[in-house]
Amino acid sequence: MWWGTAIEAPDPGALARFYSELLSWPIGHEEPGTAILAAPEGSVYVVFQQATGYTPPVWPPVEGRQRTMMHFDFQVGDLDSAVDEAVSLGATVAAHQPQENVRVLLDPAGHPFCLCLDTD
Repeated sequence: MWWGTAIEAPDPGALARFYSELLSWPIGHEEPGTAILAAPEGSVYVVFQQATGYTPPVWPPVEGRQRTMMHFDFQVGDLDSAVDEAVSLGATVAAHQPQENVRVLLDPAGHPFCLCLDTD
């Protein structure tokens, strides 16, 4: 059974609060060095863990620099308003945008994530 995933961050509580606001998911547990988001629909969790010496990944990848190991993709109905909301919560828009219907943003810890336009 897949339980969830863990994301390293210099301030796990702050990063959990960012994603909690972005997704409207509650923080199910928080203690020093760890915070856990719980999907309201079921048993999927995202754990944010303290990382000493954390180095944010570089987007797009640059030889010799920390690469993105994984990223989130979120499907949205209105790309512009979703970008505006994410930026108001502390995200930044990445300089490199490889696709018309996707926006790459960086969360407050520098992890890239994508907002993907739902065309259905």
